[in-house]
Amino acid sequence: MENKLDNFFSENDFDFQEPHSGHLERFERKLNHPKKLNRTSWKWLPVAASVVLVLGFWLGTHHQKRQIELADVSPKMEEVQNYFVSTINKELKNIESNRSLETETVIEQALDKLEELEESYNFFLTELNVAGNQSKIINAMIKNYQQRLQILENVLQQIEQIKNPKLLNNEIYI
Repeated sequence: MENKLDNFFSENDFDFQEPHSGHLERFERKLNHPKKLNRTSWKWLPVAASVVLVLGFWLGTHHQKRQIELADVSPKMEEVQNYFVSTINKELKNIESNRSLETETVIEQALDKLEELEESYNFFLTELNVAGNQSKIINAMIKNYQQRLQILENVLQQIEQIKNPKLLNNEIYI
């Protein structure tokens, strides 16, 4: 063990020289009298930052262009949108509660399809804002919600078949 230590110190070049004279006094003087920072010139910075933030939030909320949604068309369309959104969210929670290794691919494929439908729905929203209250766009938006719901119902059926494979064999078709 001593041989290894001797080899370590002989192979490595360490600085064994003493510091210059007065080193200890300079060190103690720096410890006893820390350098004071000039903070008076930076006192306005937090105030300016908070003013900029408040102004930015105000501009963002008050000058943002209001986008028309399906619910803004009529009270009946608001009911339709609320029904589809709540039903879709309920089905998504149901699907997520049934997520497992066996159902992962089916669920991920369905979520990809839902994402595509969400993109097309956003396109319909921009068209509704540009073209105005047109029945073709509104019907396409409702059909989009129906397609999403149909996909979720199909996934739930597939999950049920994966969880209970005997269920399919015991069904009687009329």
